[in-house]
Amino acid sequence: MRGVALDRVALALPFRGTWLARNSPARRVPSHGTDLFATTYAMDFVAVRGRRTATVRDWRALLSTEPVDRFYAFGQPVLAPAAGRVVAVFDGRSDEVARRSVVAKVPYALTQATRVRAGAGAIAGNHVVLALPDGGAHVLLAHLRAGSVRVRVGDVVTTGDQIGSCGNSGNSTQPHLHIQAMDGPDAYVATGLPMAFRSYRAWRRRGARPVEVAEGVPRESEVVEALT
Repeated sequence: MRGVALDRVALALPFRGTWLARNSPARRVPSHGTDLFATTYAMDFVAVRGRRTATVRDWRALLSTEPVDRFYAFGQPVLAPAAGRVVAVFDGRSDEVARRSVVAKVPYALTQATRVRAGAGAIAGNHVVLALPDGGAHVLLAHLRAGSVRVRVGDVVTTGDQIGSCGNSGNSTQPHLHIQAMDGPDAYVATGLPMAFRSYRAWRRRGARPVEVAEGVPRESEVVEALT
């Protein structure tokens, strides 16, 4: 598919405030290192203050696991990035502890294959899939906070409606939002589609003045904020 020009699915940023772009397809494709689970053009966003992702950085950040409520992203509203119909909802996973430490990440990485075999809930965690009005594109928003999902299958949402809150469920080592576009509702069989985001400002490096972007793909490690 990467050899074929694909129209980008134009979306609004699905959050308020400042968030750091990670695993951006502006850096590489596939953005997450694989085409599996329709993640070819997927992106991750981590809420920040300045460029800090958490309220503290102590010995636990270096050597152990951490409570999720010290991270700015945890509990932040997750918004519908486009108008659409809810076609899938999962809200049955607990939030994982956070793992910034390499020491804590190693044993977690060794259980990756087990999570893959366990199904979408173990990978995407609590998630929502929207079918967009064009009849082809779908958007998956993943790693939502346990018990936070506000929509049901069949609900119709408009851009900016809150669908849940950011969490650390599924295959996640730190509270963040994972978003991807795909050509069907089931990430296990769908193909990933490229995305673009409308109307945001971006801080492209530390200390830089922000630039306003009418439509684009946030670069790796850019801090972005929706224009209101």
